[in-house]
Amino acid sequence: MSNMSNNIQPTNRYELVENEEAYCLIPTGSEYGSNTKKNVKNDKGNNIVYKNIPIVQERSNDLFFQDSDSDTDKQNIAKLNPFADPTVAEYYRKIYKNADYEGLLHFEPEFNWSKNEEDALLKKLNHRVALVACFLFAALQIDRGNLKQAISDNLLEDLGMNTNDYNHVNTIFLLCFLLAEIPSQLLSKKIGPEIWIPIQMILWSFVSVCQATIHSKRGFLITRALIGSLEGGFVSDLILWLSYFFTAKELTVRLSWFWATLSVVQISTAFLAFGILRMRGIWGLEGWKWLFIIECIMSGFIGIISFQLMVPSAVQTKSWLEPNGWFTEREEKIIVNRLLRDDPSKGDINNKQPLSLKDIWQVLIDYDLWPIYIIGLVAYIPIDTFDPYFTLTLQNLGFSKFNIQLLTIPANILHIIFLLIVTSVSEKFNEVSMICLFAPIYTTIVLGIIRWWPGSMIQIWPSYILCVIFVGQPYIHAICVSWVSRNSNSIKTRAISAALYNMFVQLANIIATNIYRDDDKPKYNRGNYQLFHISWLLIPILLLTKAYYIFRNKQKGKSWNAMTPEQREDYIYNSTDIGCKRLDFRFIH
Repeated sequence: MSNMSNNIQPTNRYELVENEEAYCLIPTGSEYGSNTKKNVKNDKGNNIVYKNIPIVQERSNDLFFQDSDSDTDKQNIAKLNPFADPTVAEYYRKIYKNADYEGLLHFEPEFNWSKNEEDALLKKLNHRVALVACFLFAALQIDRGNLKQAISDNLLEDLGMNTNDYNHVNTIFLLCFLLAEIPSQLLSKKIGPEIWIPIQMILWSFVSVCQATIHSKRGFLITRALIGSLEGGFVSDLILWLSYFFTAKELTVRLSWFWATLSVVQISTAFLAFGILRMRGIWGLEGWKWLFIIECIMSGFIGIISFQLMVPSAVQTKSWLEPNGWFTEREEKIIVNRLLRDDPSKGDINNKQPLSLKDIWQVLIDYDLWPIYIIGLVAYIPIDTFDPYFTLTLQNLGFSKFNIQLLTIPANILHIIFLLIVTSVSEKFNEVSMICLFAPIYTTIVLGIIRWWPGSMIQIWPSYILCVIFVGQPYIHAICVSWVSRNSNSIKTRAISAALYNMFVQLANIIATNIYRDDDKPKYNRGNYQLFHISWLLIPILLLTKAYYIFRNKQKGKSWNAMTPEQREDYIYNSTDIGCKRLDFRFIH
């Protein structure tokens, strides 16, 4: 590392460069000088090594592989490898050893594999991990989403409640959910998400079934508070578990599947509710009570089998049902090394190492992540206000309680389409802030029509179409969750920052829950006026966030350029800066 070039800086973007003898990936950007290619060692297309490029925040996932799957090709993979320099490799090996990292035995800086191997393994990871995460998330949505269906069956009237009472109950639920975020994250990190997540699911399913025994507002409030306390932290825990298997770029796309599952579940449960709500009167129970019983037993069953579906890590997959584990030894090596080359910090803490209050405090005062927290606070208020009232709005338009369940399906289909498109476009163009801008522009326009069009909530079918267009809006939650994760630059920071971000989202939910009031129905003109202004407020927030991260990257670049090569080398190995505070890190924006 002593011959480190003066004009090479860490960056997040890479370009494919063709030279006389090989293809390779090198960092690109205005800060790179014309002699960048001179720092790329090539061995006539064999193994391309980047000895002079310092440790960077993110490795490109768009790696160039040759098409052959021969043994020779396994040595021909042009992969950006931060451990190509033996000094760097040894430095990180010591870190991983001190952290008792579970994948240490598989850490091999010179290990290579083919594109066909990686593609096949990624399919297995999608099946074993990503789809399982979606399946588990479905259980959460079953228990959270069935309330919206239940109120279309006169739940409020049966319990002697009005919409203000409904808001109060939801506020208590969300407050308990929010307060449970960090304690749940701490417990998950200590005993492992593969143990804590199934326990959470079984406990909240039991309490959810108990909702069938309530007869008053008080009982409803108590059960919703307990459910909120047990569900808190579940999403953050599951995202942390996913990060043990996927690279940063892959995680964003998998998170889009994650939240697409939300709409898939809503579509499925809408069909179920269409039939279950017709059971009103059987054994003297209301239809909404049968809904809670049947759907929550389903989520409890998912919780029980999740003990077998989840594993601690890619190198700890053996169980009594699968004594040989999920992966071969070679596949385990590929997973471990591709993760560490994408983000070396993923090995600086083991998967059962508990977090301390000091760790929480350090993340809380990390002002560089607060812009994304603020986005989480503002971005979802409009949809979180409108969505719980969607079925009530359709009821006010004159649709029957049974047809309402089916009429919610088009909005969920539109939601899935928009979610997958905006997430894919963001990853394709390596752009976050500007892609996210599409969401507030879209919602502001639609809210303006809902608020000021004279026929809004009067003309039945045009109003229904407006509701579908609004509920199916572009959802940027998957992008923002990945954004927080990537800008954390540390497993320890990432675990807490994910929980903090979700706390801000739940705080936004609490605000949203109290915008539509009983004295403003059925058109909710006052509430929609407030939502209109909250919606456009996100536009300058996103632009300022991008400007802030550009400014911070320039600050870091200026400090980095002021160092001599020897100072940079000393900084890389000896600096006490961690996470996104490191000068050899660049923020995604």
